Amino acid sequence: MKRRPILVVNFGSQYVQLIARRIREIGIYSEIVHWEELTQAVEEKEPFGIILSGGPASVYSPDAPLPDPAIYEMDIPILGICYGLQVLTHQLGGKVEKSLRQEYGRARLKVVKDSPLFEGLPREFDVWMSHADRVVKLPEGFETLAVSDNSPHAAVGNRERKIYGLQFHPEVVHTQHGKEILSNFAYKVCNAQRNWEMGDFLKEEIEEIRSKVGDAKVIAALSGGVDSTVASLLVHRAVGDQLHCLFIDHGLLRKGERQEVEMKLRALGLPLKVIDAGKLFLSRLRGVEDPEEKRKIIGNTFIEVFEEEARKIEGARFLLQGTLYPDVVESAGIKGSAKIKTHHNVGGLPEDMNLELLEPLRELFKDEVRQLGRELGIPEEVLMRHPFPGPGLAIRILGEVNEEDLNTLREADSIYIEELRKAGLYKEIWQAFAVLLPIKTVGVMGDVRTYEKVIALRAVDSKDGMTADWYRLPYELLDRVMRRIINEVKGVNRVVYDVSSKPPSTIEWE
Repeated sequence: MKRRPILVVNFGSQYVQLIARRIREIGIYSEIVHWEELTQAVEEKEPFGIILSGGPASVYSPDAPLPDPAIYEMDIPILGICYGLQVLTHQLGGKVEKSLRQEYGRARLKVVKDSPLFEGLPREFDVWMSHADRVVKLPEGFETLAVSDNSPHAAVGNRERKIYGLQFHPEVVHTQHGKEILSNFAYKVCNAQRNWEMGDFLKEEIEEIRSKVGDAKVIAALSGGVDSTVASLLVHRAVGDQLHCLFIDHGLLRKGERQEVEMKLRALGLPLKVIDAGKLFLSRLRGVEDPEEKRKIIGNTFIEVFEEEARKIEGARFLLQGTLYPDVVESAGIKGSAKIKTHHNVGGLPEDMNLELLEPLRELFKDEVRQLGRELGIPEEVLMRHPFPGPGLAIRILGEVNEEDLNTLREADSIYIEELRKAGLYKEIWQAFAVLLPIKTVGVMGDVRTYEKVIALRAVDSKDGMTADWYRLPYELLDRVMRRIINEVKGVNRVVYDVSSKPPSTIEWE
């Protein structure tokens, strides 16, 4: 079924998919196109509208990414966001300059002119800014719709041409009424029609998987986490017994995780084979401290193990992975995006890999994956598990990985999660875990001087993993967790709590 989309133009922003997702959330199909391919995409897809996304460039730079200016003459509604606003300003005869004072984080927006974008919204509310350039002169026919302390043209528009621009980011959760602004653009400016539901995605993805796989066999990289579980059940729904689920115990799992995963996956009816490869992974990681090297070693070893198992399965041609969009973005899998770190799902793959990747969740965020899981009938207790990285505890032990440190971290992490569940906070938190630091500190235990290890606790609040804020745990809970870890975990005499947000930090420490 062909749907008319709202096209989201990629200029290298790591939030481009987030914009597309927000459009899908309001019930309209969206697609991302690279800025060089926009004109062709408009001709082929007949979009309801175009959103020019943010990006790291400056429009006045010689190598700035700029779309074909013909788009402004196609009578298609356009919304520019951050860099996108600067692009349309620059191309339509306005002026953009480097700002004397950069604007990052929350800002107070004041609406000064009525427009379809702000219809039904307050005259003042908080928005999220992230820019070093700003518009200083509007193109002919445009007017200022809203201002902030550092942006005299925080929102602009030309009502007759249906072209609008925002200096702030309506797609992030930190902007109040951001979804309403995007909805106003889609429905009031573009006159778009609802044409997107997760149930539709499920049906279409099943058909696409059947078409791609044919009569071949698929091996699932199944970890028991939300992503791989949803991906496996989706493919199982599509091709049935052609799917072979392999659960690799790489020796980097949390306490009791192997047994728990086996039980829950078999209860879902998934065909499961468990492979014990812990000694192999630990031998490969011996002496390795660099986090990127650890991730690549683990990724390569995973593929090796899968390929070895694949040779035992006649007709195996595909390797299923639960890769999500944040993994792709942070690994620079989107053209023009900056690489942050290699993810196990998308990094470290050998060039001569004998299995073709199947990644049906590659365009989805975590909460969308959970929504898809509900469509598939997966229980909430499985869907609401906190994210757990493919490299497991290897990237929560800073430095070299060994069995002793793994056991230390397992015990500390188990205590932490147990206390969160007792306090009724586990489901409220996006992700919580313990980290073992590569340092020792002096302590006093029973009037005796100690020189032992440090455990860091991390808990974050997020919606999609692209941005996150540290969770304000009650002091009484932190105190209880600290006392239990120090009293019950041998070799630990200090516990600290991480209060960093993403950005500038990442959620995981490595």
